[in-house]
Amino acid sequence: GVAFVAPTATQTAAPARHPGGAARGAGEPGKMTMAGAVGVMAALSVGRGRTTKSSRSSARVVTQAAKVDTVCILGCAGAVGKEMLKCLEDRDFPTDKVRLFGNRSAGSTVKSEKFGDIVVEKFSLEAVQECDICLMAVSGDFSLEWAPKIAGGPKNTQVIDNSSAWRYDKDKPLVIPEINGEGLVTAPLIANPNCTTAVGAMALWPIHQKYKLKKVLMSTYQAASGAGAEGMAELENGLATWVKEGEVPKPEFFAHQLPFNVIPQIDKFQENGYTKEEMKVTWELQKIFGLDDDVKVSCTAVRVPTLRAHSESITVETEEPISPEDVRELLKSAPGVKVVDEPDTLAYPMPLNATGNYDVEVGRIRQSIVFGEKGIEFFLSGDQLLRGAALNAVIIAENAVKDR
Repeated sequence: GVAFVAPTATQTAAPARHPGGAARGAGEPGKMTMAGAVGVMAALSVGRGRTTKSSRSSARVVTQAAKVDTVCILGCAGAVGKEMLKCLEDRDFPTDKVRLFGNRSAGSTVKSEKFGDIVVEKFSLEAVQECDICLMAVSGDFSLEWAPKIAGGPKNTQVIDNSSAWRYDKDKPLVIPEINGEGLVTAPLIANPNCTTAVGAMALWPIHQKYKLKKVLMSTYQAASGAGAEGMAELENGLATWVKEGEVPKPEFFAHQLPFNVIPQIDKFQENGYTKEEMKVTWELQKIFGLDDDVKVSCTAVRVPTLRAHSESITVETEEPISPEDVRELLKSAPGVKVVDEPDTLAYPMPLNATGNYDVEVGRIRQSIVFGEKGIEFFLSGDQLLRGAALNAVIIAENAVKDR
């Protein structure tokens, strides 16, 4: 592929707020019975509690004999930071100790079955550099200032950053370990991809390897948790208020109400009419896959009123002829992918089923009417807090320990 050209500073500037369109009052909620609303709330609650250790473990790498003294999580109180700790526990990460840093939660105690009671510490450069690996779940601005300072030091601390700060820096690797991790996982500062990119890439990469991508057309259905804990809270509180009072309160976090609605904008609009979230998919697939400039990637990103796990509808045109039967067999052996594609029994990917699981579910695999024998269409669902964030970072760290 050709050399990746990073977007301009204007294109990568962090948004001032989490957009969903121009800020204005909530519209009228959709009609639903009280019993129906209670059902929605119950479904969301079930989604949070579906995770079991066995269901999360299918993407696990072989346990390494090597280990490190200390791993830390910077930004431990957020949705991604909490999942990072769970991944370290569930995957029996090879470390003696975990330290947690978070200024707002400093002084509180987090209980861990594997690592015992952990007192959250205030951030300081000296304290973080006492750790071998630093998993960062912080803002892009914080990462820009501190990640280069943390990397290195007396213990040669490695930083794995979940923000967008370093993704488009040509000198910083952007890594999905199952795809391009070889030779990159020991870099001093590694960027985690955007959640939407990471989830879709798990299915797209095996297809690209065998059939060579020519065009990728993606539409996303992104859960409230993609906007963090505040996004989840606004969805839950909006539904609860509607059940009690019969109306959805005016949004405070999203620019439009999310309950009973979808918002066809995530992040800021760019000069070309796409949003930054949509362009992230283009930029990041180019960099991770090493795509040539003539491979075109287009995305429409939509926020939907689900609590957790993103879904994507993807149509691809390939250089080589491709068939649904061959793609099913190909993806059955792909790491981090679970094929759920039995229309006769109504089995297909859904965010409720993907919630809390490591693997990305892929189904609805069919020949494209538009692109014919060189086109395929499919639907997938994946937990973006795991595959799109915490899990990806932890697997990078696992491989880094193994390669030390």
